[in-house]
Amino acid sequence: MSARIATVSRDTNETQIKVSVNLDGEGHLNCETGVPFLDHMLDQVARHGMIDLDIHATGDLHIDDHHTVEDLGITLGQAFNEAIGDKRGIYRYGHAYVPLDEALSRVVIDFSGRPGLYMNVEFTRDIIGRLDTQLFWEFFQGFVNHARVTLHIDNIKGFNAHHQAETIFKAFGRALRMAVAEDPRMAGQMPSTKGSL
Repeated sequence: MSARIATVSRDTNETQIKVSVNLDGEGHLNCETGVPFLDHMLDQVARHGMIDLDIHATGDLHIDDHHTVEDLGITLGQAFNEAIGDKRGIYRYGHAYVPLDEALSRVVIDFSGRPGLYMNVEFTRDIIGRLDTQLFWEFFQGFVNHARVTLHIDNIKGFNAHHQAETIFKAFGRALRMAVAEDPRMAGQMPSTKGSL
């Protein structure tokens, strides 16, 4: 496979975001979003996904974190869609169960070309750090729509909201890692009976 690297910029009246992704990286993150807990979660994605991420975001945080979090999901999804190419030779599907103490989450992803987010999470707190937990849905919705993936996220158990979120993002990273990996038995082949994704 050729290098699977992409850089995407998104500039609006609300946010200015630049994302670079290397799907065959070493798990490094260089990140400045202005939203500290989001940075912590993106570190989980990079580390457990073995994906290099370079993310710089400036947004209207004086209003709230909504636009920055949502637009970052959009831009990250665009970068993944570009980096993955035509999807020949990848596993396509990925899944992971990740525990953290009392919390347990499952994430399943399909690089199907059909956007769909199915998120079953009841956070036990409305705010983690300063981040509104409703914004996790916005982040993943933006990612799904622009990476063109089907994504199932289930928090199976947990009472500590930080642990709930961390298990979700770690499992997301692990599922991504599995799905985008090169499948030696599918070299050069499209992982679909349709012939395209």
